[in-house]
Amino acid sequence: MGDLTTELTDNASSRALLEMLPVTITMRDHLRQEKTGELPAAVPEAERQLDFENGTLGLWGSNDFVIYYRDGSVPRPGIIILGHIRGDASILDRDGPLTVELKLAE
Repeated sequence: MGDLTTELTDNASSRALLEMLPVTITMRDHLRQEKTGELPAAVPEAERQLDFENGTLGLWGSNDFVIYYRDGSVPRPGIIILGHIRGDASILDRDGPLTVELKLAE
């Protein structure tokens, strides 16, 4: 599928995610707007928001990792924003599961 580069938000959740890297996550499609999967461990809470855009990386629960490939919003309590993909994340708009490897850029 190719590599995507992400810029992380500076919060407790994204710093905890950095400590886990590298990590491989099997993700499934949800609502034709996002890919979801589980992190290997919970991360601390950070501020939540309701709106997201194409390329937003977030957390729904303490280890429920989400990558959005469309713009939209979620119900309360909202999502924790971990970062944003640089460029267009619509490459993730495909049927079925996929495996994502999160790692530091070389």
